[in-house]
Amino acid sequence: MATLLQQAFRRKPVRKMAAESGLDGHGGGQLARSIGLFQLTMIGVGATIGTGIFFVLTEAVPVAGPAVVWSFVIAGVVAGLTAVCYAELASAVPVSGSSYSYAYATLGEVVAMGVAACLLLEYGVSSAAVAVGWSQYLNQLLGNLFGFRIPDVLSQSPEGGGVLNLPAVVLVTLCALLLIRGASESATVNAIMVVIKIAVLVMFVVIGITGWNTDNFADFAPFGVTGITGAAGIIFFAYIGLDAVSTAGEEVKNPRRTMPLAIMLALVTVTVVYVAVALVAVAAQPQAEFAGQEAGLSAILENVVGASWPGTVLAAGAIISIFSVTLVTIYGQTRILFAIGRDGMLPRFFQKVNARTSTPVNNTIVVAVAVALLAGLLPINFLAEMTSIGTLVAFLVVSVGVIILRRTEPGLPRGFRVPGYPVTPILSIAGCVWIIVGLRPITIAVFAIWVAVVLIWYFTYGIRHSRLRTTTTDTVGDVL
Repeated sequence: MATLLQQAFRRKPVRKMAAESGLDGHGGGQLARSIGLFQLTMIGVGATIGTGIFFVLTEAVPVAGPAVVWSFVIAGVVAGLTAVCYAELASAVPVSGSSYSYAYATLGEVVAMGVAACLLLEYGVSSAAVAVGWSQYLNQLLGNLFGFRIPDVLSQSPEGGGVLNLPAVVLVTLCALLLIRGASESATVNAIMVVIKIAVLVMFVVIGITGWNTDNFADFAPFGVTGITGAAGIIFFAYIGLDAVSTAGEEVKNPRRTMPLAIMLALVTVTVVYVAVALVAVAAQPQAEFAGQEAGLSAILENVVGASWPGTVLAAGAIISIFSVTLVTIYGQTRILFAIGRDGMLPRFFQKVNARTSTPVNNTIVVAVAVALLAGLLPINFLAEMTSIGTLVAFLVVSVGVIILRRTEPGLPRGFRVPGYPVTPILSIAGCVWIIVGLRPITIAVFAIWVAVVLIWYFTYGIRHSRLRTTTTDTVGDVL
C-alpha cells in the first residue's frame, strides 16, 4: 500500500516540464510559440465575456433578483483572488495543461488527475453551454432580419421540446476546423471577434441606460443571501477565461512575463464589463421577465428603444462573441488532453501533433464530437452549473498549489508573485469553498461521480503508464 501511495502522489519536477516544453533554452517543444500579449489577453477575454453576460442573466436573475449584481461582484472577487494565484503559477510553470500541470508539480499525480477531471468538465461542458446560447441568438437574428426561425425540433434539446440543437453542433464543428488550421490563426480570429463583442456590449450599456427604472430595484434581494450566493455559483463559470490563458503556456512568446500580465489585463476588462452590463440589464427590465427569456440582452434593448434594430445588432454581436468563447474553451480542452497524453496517463493518440500545423488534431476531433453531443442534447441550465463546480475546484487547487510551490521550489524563477501572500491564496480557497457549498446537491453529486470515474481510469490505466514510472528521461510525443 505504501508503494501504491508513493506512486499516486509522485510529483513531476518543474524542470522536467520546462525541458518538455522547450522553455528556458531547453530546446524546441512540440507546440510553436506564436502567441503574443494582445492575442493572449484576448484569449482570456474571449473565453469569458460572452460565456456569461449574453445569456446567463436568464438563469441567474430568477435565483437572486436584482441582487444578481452582487452575485457578479462576489464571483469576480473570488475569481480575482484566484487570478493572481494563476498569474504566479503561470509565470513559474508556463506549460500546457493549466491547473492539471500545476497540481502535478505541487500536489502529486493522483491529485493532478482529479484536477484533470475538473478541467475536462469545465471546458467540455462550458463549450457546450455557450454553444446552446449561440443558437438562441442565431434564432433572434434570423427572426429580426428574415422573419424566419429555425424550428424548435432542430434548435432545442430534447428536454426543450426538440430533437437536436443543430446550430450548436454546427458552431462546434466550425471551431474545430479553425483550431485544426493552427493556434496563431485561431488566436488572431479570436482577437478580432473579441473587439467586436466589447463594442457591442458598450452599445448595450449606452442604449440600455436610457431605460433605467429605479422601481426595478424595489425588491432587491427577494431570496436573501442564499439566492445571491446561489446565483454566484451559476455565474462563476463565466470566469473560466482566466484559466484558458494558462492552457496556452507552451504557445506563448516570453511566457514568464506575458502570461501573468495577460491574466490580470483580462480580469480587469471582464469584471468592468460584466458589472456594467448586469447593472443596466436589471435596471431596464423587471426581474420577473428574465425567467425563460431567450437572447435576453437583445430583448431588453428592443423593449427600451421600441424597435428591433438594437436587438438585431446585439444578436449579431452575440453570435460573433459566443463563437470566440466556444473556440477558446475547445482550444483549452485540447491542450489539457495533450498534456495528460504526454505524461502517459492517456493513450499516445492524445499527444500526437500534426507536423504541418503544430496542432493536436486527434484531440481536437475527439473534443469536438463530445462537445457537439452535449450541446445538441442537453439544456443550458444544467450545463452551466456543472461547469461552475469544475471551475471552482480547479481554482481551489491552484490556490493551494501557490502555497506548496513557494515551500518546495522557493528559488524557481517567477515573473509574478501573489501580493498579500499567504492571505490572498487562503482567501481564494475560502471563497471557492463558499460558492461550492451553495450549489445544488445534484450538481455536487454528479460532479463527484464524474471525478470518481476519472480516478478509476487513473488507477486502472494511468498509474501504470505514467511517464514518471516508465522512464526517467525527458520524453516528447510523436509527430505525425
